[in-house]
Amino acid sequence: MGIFTHSTVSRKPNESMRLIVTTFVGIVFGFFIGLSFPTLSLTKLNLSSRVLTTIDFKYTEYKKSGPSSSSSVPPSIGNNGSSVNVTSKIWVPSNPRGAERLPPGIVRAESDLYLRRLWGKPSEDLTSTPKYLVTFTVGYDQRKNIDAAVKKFSENFTILLFHYDGRTTEWDEFEWSKQAIHVSVRRQTKWWYAKRFLHPDIVAPYDYIFIWDEDLGVEHFNAEKYIKLVRKHGLEISQPGLEPNKQLTWQMTKRRDDCEVHKETEERPGWCNRPHLPPCAAFVEIMAPVFSRDAWRCVWHMIQNDLVHGWGLDLALRKCVEPAHEKIGVVDSQWIVHQSLPSLGSQGEAQNGKAPWQGVRERCKKEWTIFQTRFSRAERSYFKEINSTFHRTTN
Repeated sequence: MGIFTHSTVSRKPNESMRLIVTTFVGIVFGFFIGLSFPTLSLTKLNLSSRVLTTIDFKYTEYKKSGPSSSSSVPPSIGNNGSSVNVTSKIWVPSNPRGAERLPPGIVRAESDLYLRRLWGKPSEDLTSTPKYLVTFTVGYDQRKNIDAAVKKFSENFTILLFHYDGRTTEWDEFEWSKQAIHVSVRRQTKWWYAKRFLHPDIVAPYDYIFIWDEDLGVEHFNAEKYIKLVRKHGLEISQPGLEPNKQLTWQMTKRRDDCEVHKETEERPGWCNRPHLPPCAAFVEIMAPVFSRDAWRCVWHMIQNDLVHGWGLDLALRKCVEPAHEKIGVVDSQWIVHQSLPSLGSQGEAQNGKAPWQGVRERCKKEWTIFQTRFSRAERSYFKEINSTFHRTTN
């Protein structure tokens, strides 16, 4: 009993001191909490206000045409106490196909071929933005010819080379090649490349697109002067005049000495059904065509994915501009020479005892027939459907 009593009495002062210290610490801690709490609340409130003011959370949801929302977020309270509707889905039918789930402000439907850096600010990447695009479908054996041609195009042009022989790095012997764009796929034609790499939304920044062969002599050609004449005469589809020689196929593309531009000609008897139709008007060849941005958007869609040589395409280009006999023409004062080098023919294969070039030539002729048949059938089908619809609605 004596030991118990002594221990109880001796602990009382220690417990009292501990209680006093705990109380004091609690008061001090509470004091600081009290000071910081209003500031914390105001900070949160101001942050919420700024977010609600800066960001619009009211996404539009098209329940009829878009996917149904399986879950939704409860409405939030705005600055003035009003309810701000918030949904968990975005569906914008006016966006490009496949991008309906994106907010319109982030959609970038078009691109370009401008080269960009791997460092620095994106806004400072481009020191210049060329207004025109020129493409050549090339083999390394024609490098001197292409070097001469590229030098006829100013810094206003983006240079794009399509390599059908797979040789690209050797072109670095030319300084301009280091800034050019190189696309290499073996044994393909320029229309194969054009269909796959020149989509209208990719080349949208360019006012004019040159899609040229590699065997063109350009001694009497200046690209900037050519563009001025195209604008002056309102040409949507054009080509430079060709120096007359034995290789000339059409009278329309023959260079004239008495004018800057011509839009019609006289052909051999029976070749033209009407004066405003090809090949007497509304016609250029496919060796060196130049397209405006708007015309190219139409022509690209007309190029058939499986017909790679483009034969017959030149006779149908008139479908993409109106009136075609006024907006398609040949620029005489800026002219070129068609050297007729059979370089692409050598990329074929010998079959059934025929030389490689013979097989390529036969394929060209077949494609011409196929294209004409497809186009005429497509037009007949369209007009048949239109007439049928008209009769149904009027009866």
